[in-house]
Amino acid sequence: MSELTDIINSLEVKFAKLMQRLGALEAENKQLKNSLLLAQEEIQKNEAQLDSIYKKYESIQLANSLLGSEENRRDTKLKINSLIKEIDQCIAHLTK
Repeated sequence: MSELTDIINSLEVKFAKLMQRLGALEAENKQLKNSLLLAQEEIQKNEAQLDSIYKKYESIQLANSLLGSEENRRDTKLKINSLIKEIDQCIAHLTK
């Protein structure tokens, strides 16, 4: 009977250690999830900022080409032509 009591006590100690380990792992998991969420929000913020900077860059590039820069003149003409085509398509849709 003494052996059975020792086995039960040993199992209780092991179970208590497992429960402590489970609690620690759950806390760590929660912390990692929060860190991941913060990192994802930071990535979204940086992507939005990058998109904004890229749009400003395109505007500056277009302005430079309109000011007479030879390098971007062809790109500007292509951009204007594509905008005119889009406007024509919009007018065509509106007249239908």
